[in-house]
Amino acid sequence: MNPNQEIIEEFRKNKKTTFLAEEYFRLENEEDSIKKMAEKDPAMFVLAEEEIKSIESQKTNLLAQMKDIVAVDAEEEKFPNEVIMEIRAGVGGEEAAIFAEDLAKMYKRYAEIKGWQFSFVDESRSALGGYKEVSIEIKGKEVYKELRFETGVHRVQRVPETEKSGRVHTSTASIAILPIRKKSKIEIKPSDLIIETSRSGGAGGQNVNKVETAVRIVHKPTGIDVRSTAERSQAKNKDKAMSILIAKIELQKEEEDAKKFASERKDQIGTADRSEKIRTYNVLQDRVTDHRVKHSWYNIENIFTGDGLNNVIDYIVKNDGKPQAGDSEDNNE
Repeated sequence: MNPNQEIIEEFRKNKKTTFLAEEYFRLENEEDSIKKMAEKDPAMFVLAEEEIKSIESQKTNLLAQMKDIVAVDAEEEKFPNEVIMEIRAGVGGEEAAIFAEDLAKMYKRYAEIKGWQFSFVDESRSALGGYKEVSIEIKGKEVYKELRFETGVHRVQRVPETEKSGRVHTSTASIAILPIRKKSKIEIKPSDLIIETSRSGGAGGQNVNKVETAVRIVHKPTGIDVRSTAERSQAKNKDKAMSILIAKIELQKEEEDAKKFASERKDQIGTADRSEKIRTYNVLQDRVTDHRVKHSWYNIENIFTGDGLNNVIDYIVKNDGKPQAGDSEDNNE
């Protein structure tokens, strides 16, 4: 039996490699026919040998193509090209909400620079117009690979515009990056869901004012609550809310597993803890410090506009979120 037979059968089941697998089997049958013909007629042996070499070369190329396709799929499953970014205001009242909006704008500009799609799924505004919380869908090449280390608590130290005495305030906002994977092992029973519909808020014309397109889903076993209001149809909002719900359940399970085996993986950052303080934006000192890699960057305005954020993210991803020799976090951070 051909040692590749079982592998090719698996490729045949994959929609992306079915055609190539069928072509591989066709070549195998052709190869068998040529070998049998050569056995009956030795005079054809030299010609048959050349044909078989050509077929073997074609089979090798087909096998390599199929393996490449599956490898790309596996990489995309591990690092999908779609995420939901959740930003929530933390400590600091209205200033925290304004900071949450600043972060949302920063990532929006960064997404534009990267050529990623950036769209709001749901948002809740504060009294002064900042974000109490906002959910954002980001799609693009290697988006999860680049943004996965952004999960955690971000902290800003600055004088708010509303502060008359010039006193420096410290405010926080938390970020969660939820990868949206094409395949999921999570099974959700319809009986475990509470699904509510409502009219979408904000500007949007007749559709917003008169039709219940917004969808809220509550997963009773975990208490996870998700909303989608951005789509124009209830069905699309429901689909989006379900994909976010699955991503949240998966993340919760990963976080629980990470805590369970924490003693075995102290030096690893698998799933980031959303309660961990990861980065400080010190406006007065014109400095951004990431506390995990113990490294600082300057020109904070450039980072907030998205241009300089590339240097921050590249460094953290390159070093897998771990400190490097020579890096040292400033004590006053």
